[in-house]
Amino acid sequence: MVDGPDVSVALRGVQTPSQALGFVRWFADAWLGRPLQPADGCTEDELASVETDLGFRLPTALRQGYALFGRRDDLTRQQGPLIPPAGLCIDNALNGILVFRRENQDCAFWGIPVDEIERDDPPVLVESHRGWVPFLDRMSLAWVELVLSESLFEAGSRYDACELPQALLPGLRTHYTRVDLPDHPMWVGDDDSPLRWYAAPGRLVRRDGIQDLSWIHAHGRTAADLESVRTELPGPWVC
Repeated sequence: MVDGPDVSVALRGVQTPSQALGFVRWFADAWLGRPLQPADGCTEDELASVETDLGFRLPTALRQGYALFGRRDDLTRQQGPLIPPAGLCIDNALNGILVFRRENQDCAFWGIPVDEIERDDPPVLVESHRGWVPFLDRMSLAWVELVLSESLFEAGSRYDACELPQALLPGLRTHYTRVDLPDHPMWVGDDDSPLRWYAAPGRLVRRDGIQDLSWIHAHGRTAADLESVRTELPGPWVC
């Protein structure tokens, strides 16, 4: 059995912003092998400047994430990148939404309702062809999802994907533990396509939807870990 850090164990019981950011620290070090450094975060001057321009203080959970790892592109800027502080803006939908993340072809956006902006850990919405819909009920969880997703697509030779037949689902449930992260919608906006995460030591899998042949994305901490995913789930892997 391949050994290594287990995301499902590290995320178990994470409830507060400080615990969520502690997970990001752990993930950068234990999974990616690149511990966070002071230069990985946005500066106080950057954050204060954008707050002056916006006319309000950023929610604590959002601000703390930027300050901790807002410059770490491997954690934040791949398929659905984090917007740099100077690019934060208000979408006029609803009563205003502070947009902090965008899909790299502008097919989707993530943001915080201005009505909730004074909360320390506000809910997050995602906007796609269906309009703005609930994504996760806490910004701190949205940080966790962003880091898992963005590092997944940065993985290079340690990444693979396939359309998983339903017949292989018992293997997913046997070899992997469901990560303690709530269902959240794919940015394509399908009602019946929640994102779900699964993990085992050294292996991380995201399942995009619950239908037959839903896509799964695999991230191995090492090449051997990725090969173990392919062996345990012998689907039509694309790489």
